[in-house]
Order: sequence, then structure tokens, then C-alpha cells
Amino acid sequence: MDNVSTAAARLATATRDRVPCAPVRDLIGDDEAYAVQQHNIAARLAEGATAVGRKIGLTSEAVQRQLGVGQPDFGVLLDDMAYKDGDVLPTGRLLQPRVEAEVAFVLKADLATGPFDEDVVAGAVGYVLASLEIVDSRIAGWDITFADTVADNASAGLFVLGTEQVTDVVPREVSMVLKVNGVERSTGTGAACLGDPLSALAWLATTAANLGDPLRAGDVVLSGALGPVVPVRAGDHVEAVFTGLGSVSASFGEEAQ
Repeated sequence: MDNVSTAAARLATATRDRVPCAPVRDLIGDDEAYAVQQHNIAARLAEGATAVGRKIGLTSEAVQRQLGVGQPDFGVLLDDMAYKDGDVLPTGRLLQPRVEAEVAFVLKADLATGPFDEDVVAGAVGYVLASLEIVDSRIAGWDITFADTVADNASAGLFVLGTEQVTDVVPREVSMVLKVNGVERSTGTGAACLGDPLSALAWLATTAANLGDPLRAGDVVLSGALGPVVPVRAGDHVEAVFTGLGSVSASFGEEAQ
């Protein structure tokens, strides 16, 4: 096996066995990380999963500085990661879950041919939703670099979409309060996401098109955290309230589903 395949197998084994693994940066560099991600996503698709969109990560300047990178990253959202507002989530599927509140976009048009700016991508958005992303790392102790998180599908876990489909919100002006078990744990605004969630969407549209796998109508895009990420565990109840987008909530159950 080459290093890409070896790294992919390490992450896949951690996912299957629910046991965090060592980082994969001993095997790959940043340039190979998306190849590892694509390897494991292709395997999931071959098993019957369906891709439903993308998630953008590393949209916070503080997190970028922490990992020593100057750009976001992205992962692929699969249908079995998606849950509805108010659902009980299968904590048993997760290893080291953390939750963050995000602005989500659902596209009404393809974003296949650039250049992409905020006006172009805004015109492709069908509606905007409140969302929770449950990030998870297959890497033990969240000991990650850029290469590790990209290879690990941008640390994607699960996601929950709100029910209010909004068409007249200004994403950068959205503010958010996230509570866990009724206690405020995270706050932020759309401006914390690369200055504007539409800027994050424009970055993703450009990157995806350049990689030959552009965004398509119907895709869900989680644009990045509006505030600090919060660890969660079985039994927790999480609710995020957004100005202009309503709220979204989920609880964390005990068993895999």
C-alpha cells in the first residue's frame, strides 16, 4: 500500500472500530490530504452512501493560526450524516464530538464555472438555514494538523438543519447563541466566518470547481462556525438561536442508530 492508502486505511479502521487512531501526518503531507479524503469518500459511496453537499472548516482566523494554515478546508456531507431539527443523535457513532452553530446554504443552481464572487454565489443560493454541525475527529485527542483534518474529511461527523427556509437574510449580520443543557456556551456572528459566510461559499465554489467536482443545485453547504466549538457528550441537549434564521436543536443519545 502507498502512503495515501495506508493513511486512508488508518482512518477507516478508527471509524469502523470507534477507536481513535494516531495522526496521519507521519504518512502524508498537505498536498496528499485531499487524496486520502477522496479515497475514503469513494469507499463510502461504493457502499451505498450518497453525497448531499459539503462542509467548510477552518474559517476562523484563530483556528488557522493554531494549525499554521492560511486557508479553509472542506469535507463531503453524506446522507447518513444528516438529521432533522429536534432529533436524538447517535452518540455511539461518534468518537470525540464537538458542536458548532453555522449558517447553512441550500443551492438552487450549479456553481460550476467561475469566477465566483459573493454576488455570484448569493444568486445560486435557494435558501438559508440555521444548522448545527457535530464535528468529530478520528485522530486521538484531536491532535491534528491541516493534513490530518483534511484527510479525516475535515473532521466531519453529523449535521442538523433547522426548519425555517429563509431567503431574505444577510448572512454576515446573523448573530448566534448556542446553549448546552440550557447554559450559554458559544456566541458569534456571521462576520466570524471568513468575514462573511458568502465569502466562505465563494471560496468553496472556486476550490471545488478547480478540483473538477463543482457544487451543484440541491447541495447543502455548511459554511463554517460562527462561534467557538463546544465539546458534547451523551445526554446533552443543544440549541442554537440565530437572528433571522430561527433556531435548531438536537439531543445526544446513548446508542448508535
